[in-house]
Amino acid sequence: MNKKALRADILLLLTACIWGFAFVAQKSGMDYVSPYSFNGIRFLLGSISLLPLIFFLRKRKQPTQQLLTRKIFFRSTLLAGTCLFIAASMQQIGIMTTTTGHSGFITGLYVVLVPMIGIIMGRKTGIPTWIGAVLTLTGLFFLSAMGNEGTINRGDIITAISALFWAFHVLVIDKLVQNIDPLILSSGQFAWTGIFSLIVAIALHEPISWEAVLAGIIPILYGGLCSVGIAYTLQVVAQKDAPPAHATIILCLEGCFAAIGGVLILHEALGAWTLLGFILMFAGMLVSQWEVIAGHGVKN
Repeated sequence: MNKKALRADILLLLTACIWGFAFVAQKSGMDYVSPYSFNGIRFLLGSISLLPLIFFLRKRKQPTQQLLTRKIFFRSTLLAGTCLFIAASMQQIGIMTTTTGHSGFITGLYVVLVPMIGIIMGRKTGIPTWIGAVLTLTGLFFLSAMGNEGTINRGDIITAISALFWAFHVLVIDKLVQNIDPLILSSGQFAWTGIFSLIVAIALHEPISWEAVLAGIIPILYGGLCSVGIAYTLQVVAQKDAPPAHATIILCLEGCFAAIGGVLILHEALGAWTLLGFILMFAGMLVSQWEVIAGHGVKN
């Protein structure tokens, strides 16, 4: 492995770690502010945090690469932001009644759902996708039902539905980045998500006070600046040099870091059934991406 690839792998591992521990911030942040208020503030912070990088990279591009009509920008960011708002909102509501480990792994279902949805859109998929789906769903059963005394956790169900919208979001982004810079698209969609979240918070009469925000400033800043601004930047930088197989495997570790964060910081229990569910879901995510891993080689 060359030095660039090794550095990229380290950055991706750091990215997965930041994203995983962000689930801890999401759960603990709601001790101070409501779900929509939390998302509203953190996504607006995330949007703003990307602006310096956007302006820095923009100066280094050729003038022809900087052309972007307001219509394309508005339409693209609004569409992506709407999908992100739904996915993030359901995830945030779901994590209220489940553990961070459950939320992290169940959110990872989007890795399997993306190729499954692709089938409906006319795309071909191989046997690994189906095997991955079976493993992941089996893991979800052990995680939620067996790990919860035979009763499926309501928060797990809501989080699983959010994973479906995360999958839609991935497909939407995949289409939109053909016409708009990924960083500009990200900053715009984060802004829309933050605005929509605050509108809903106000409509639902969710209390938003500066005292509460200041009391929960650490998880809010982590969720906004670290999870969105720093981690996304690291991912963009790393994936320029990281082999696709490496990126696939390392970023799937997000759920593992979420579980570790839940145990170490929030003192969440980690029973045998839950651990088995984690293992099966992680295996399912990797198997569903086997064509990418095998096609590029893990030892690149």
